[in-house]
Amino acid sequence: MLAAGGTCVRAQNAAPLNSGTLTQAMPFVGTQSPTGQLPSRVGPPQPLTPGGRANPSDPHAILPQPPPGKAAIGMSARFGAAEPLVPRGLVWRIFADQPETSGAYPLVAEAAEPAPVFFLSPGGYVVHVSYGLASVARRIVVGDDSRREQIIMSAGAVQLQSDVDDKPIPPEKISYDIFEGSFLQGRASSRPFYRGANSGDLIILPAGDYYVVSTYGDGNAVIQADIAVAAGKVTDATLHHRAAEVTLRLVQAKGGQPLPDTQWSVLSPGGDAIKESSGAVPSFVLAEGRYQAIARYDGKTYSKEFDVESGKDQPVEVTIGEQITAPASPQVDGGDGLEGSGDGDLGVSAEGSGD
Repeated sequence: MLAAGGTCVRAQNAAPLNSGTLTQAMPFVGTQSPTGQLPSRVGPPQPLTPGGRANPSDPHAILPQPPPGKAAIGMSARFGAAEPLVPRGLVWRIFADQPETSGAYPLVAEAAEPAPVFFLSPGGYVVHVSYGLASVARRIVVGDDSRREQIIMSAGAVQLQSDVDDKPIPPEKISYDIFEGSFLQGRASSRPFYRGANSGDLIILPAGDYYVVSTYGDGNAVIQADIAVAAGKVTDATLHHRAAEVTLRLVQAKGGQPLPDTQWSVLSPGGDAIKESSGAVPSFVLAEGRYQAIARYDGKTYSKEFDVESGKDQPVEVTIGEQITAPASPQVDGGDGLEGSGDGDLGVSAEGSGD
């Protein structure tokens, strides 16, 4: 896996999606499978015999006797035609295939079991099954005979972490947005498929290609990485940020107490605003690089250039009297003064890497 901007992504080999890891899946509903483990790999499902028996690997080896006038339909799902059964976390809903006068399709039955059996009257139905953020719908026609129905749920999971210089970033300081497609190959969706994921969350997704936007703090430490989700597997990915936390202080003399009610701007070398704040000691997470701190206090403006090195959190002191600049004059033509626009080269953007 590669990340935009040359930042590497370390990903372990995709592991089987088993019931032990699924305890963290979200959204997650359902009950634990009887064995608590995924079944072994099996071949494609075999047709029912006239006696109602199936291959022993199928959860519905024997279907129960249905009430008069109904048929027993045993439902289950696999990660693929030759893949294991989905052990838990499935939500099943059965709808009539004809709408009511209101236009709504009536919900006939539902279950949150890995392999439920539905007793249905003869007729047409739409079976909808969801698993995390993946879902499948199939139309079936029920007759007088009981039978099994098995659905292919091509879904896997991803678990995300981030670090700086191999030191894990605290989960409360990092968040992820997941998009369909590939950022590096230029075929990325503009709308998130899943927004606001946290470190360590197990997120179940339809199998396929995705890219992740990792945001560290509330500054410009943003990177993108492509990942692949395989059916029935968990992909563990670690994104490597090159950033550090900076605390700004306006002081009368070196090491002095920070002055309150200070207005702050952090600018790129080109003068574009990266972050603005007010207070005595604001803190920002910034991508590695050179910046300028602008402090406005008591009608005067002070500035200082500083460098951010990856993994090296630091205070940046701006000393009164050391560097004084005149306040920016208002520009009628809408040009950028010291306030900056925030839309420059180092601004937070889904199109570029801040690290």
